[in-house]
Amino acid sequence: MKLTKNIRISLIILIPITLWMISGFFKNENINVKKETSDLFSVQTNLSKATEYQPLIKLKATSYSETKVDVKAKTSGEVVKIGAIQGKFIEKDEVLCSLGVVELNRTEVKAPFSGFIEKITKPGNFLERGQVCATIIKLDPITFFAGVPEYDINKVRIDQKVNLELVTGQRISGNLTFVSKSASPNTRTFRVGSMIKNPDGFIKDGLTANMSIEIDKVKAHKISPSILLLNDEGKLGIRIIEKDNLAKFVEIIILEDSEEGLWVTGIPEQVEIIIQGQGFVEDGQEVITNRI
Repeated sequence: MKLTKNIRISLIILIPITLWMISGFFKNENINVKKETSDLFSVQTNLSKATEYQPLIKLKATSYSETKVDVKAKTSGEVVKIGAIQGKFIEKDEVLCSLGVVELNRTEVKAPFSGFIEKITKPGNFLERGQVCATIIKLDPITFFAGVPEYDINKVRIDQKVNLELVTGQRISGNLTFVSKSASPNTRTFRVGSMIKNPDGFIKDGLTANMSIEIDKVKAHKISPSILLLNDEGKLGIRIIEKDNLAKFVEIIILEDSEEGLWVTGIPEQVEIIIQGQGFVEDGQEVITNRI
C-alpha cells in the first residue's frame, strides 16, 4: 500500500511537470516561427496583366518621284517658243520647245507624260541634237523609301500600315508597297517603300519624313523604367514573385520607351512584379509581399 501511494504521489508531481515542459516546447516553437517570419524582407508588388500592344518600326524616310526625265531635242535649231514655264504642270504631248529648223517634222519637242516642269530652256537658245529642252517630274504617285535594319526585316511585309510625318508637319498614311529582297552591302538595311497618291503635287520630291510601320500586334506589359535591373550576366530585366513568395529575375524585351513607361514582353501575361525593394533581394529568396 505504501508503495502504491508513493507511485501515485510521484505521478501527481510528474504529470504537471511533463505538461509544463510540453507546453513550453510548443511555445518556444511558435516564438521561433514568428522570429523567422519577421526576418523576411518586405517588398511592394503590383499584379500586372498584359494588354494588346501595337509595335512600331520607326525609320527615317525620303520621298522619291516615280519619273523624272530630261526631254531632249531630236534635231538642232534655235528655240523660238516654249510651251510652259518652270514649276508649271503640263499635260502629256503638250509642246515644250518649238525650234526654228528646216526639218519641220522635228520642230516641236513634246512632253512624254504629264508632270511638272523642273527646268526648261529659254527662247533664243540654240539646241544641238540630243541637248535637253526641259526636265519634267511626275509627282503622282510619290513613294517614300526607308531602310529597315536586318534584325527587323522578318517582321515586315507588303500591305502593312504605314504612318508618315513629313518634315513640313503634314501627316499621311498608306501601306507598304515594296520590300527589298536584298540588303544594302554598306548599311546592311533592306529598302522598303510606301507609294502615296499625290494628285495635287503637294508632296515634293526629296522630302524627309518619319515613317512608322505597324507590325503584328503582341501582348505586352507597361512598366516603369525605375524597376529595371541588370543581373550578373549583364542582362536587363525585372524581379517577379513566383510560387511560395519567392523572388525571381526574368529577362525582358523592350518594345518601346514611351512617355508613359516601357512596353515590354518576355514575361507571363499575368505576373506579380516587384516594384519596390527589388534591388535588395536575390533569386529564390522568400519575401513578404505588399501588393498595391
